[in-house]
Amino acid sequence: MDYKDTKAAISTITYNKSEIEAPTENIYEAISIIAKRATQINGDLKKELVEKLDEFATYNDSLEEVFENKEQIEVSKFYERLPKPTAIAVEEWLSDKVYFRTPDEE
Repeated sequence: MDYKDTKAAISTITYNKSEIEAPTENIYEAISIIAKRATQINGDLKKELVEKLDEFATYNDSLEEVFENKEQIEVSKFYERLPKPTAIAVEEWLSDKVYFRTPDEE
């Protein structure tokens, strides 16, 4: 999923409790689902960042290293400016983009 085009807030926002708990009718279950989704998003972003930084990896010393370090810094700063995984997960939850299910109870 492309997290760069998300409309999630970068700054702190207060959310309406009833909007968060509406799909599950239980605030704790909703927060648990959002937290699990945030963990998934964080893993995806970390994997993507590591792959991009591996492109710049060199195993010898050269004068081009300074230029490569600048590119690495720009890539890292781009990912730092993205909204936090929790903000993205909450935005997805409020937009009904998160699929969840509960096991059948007997």
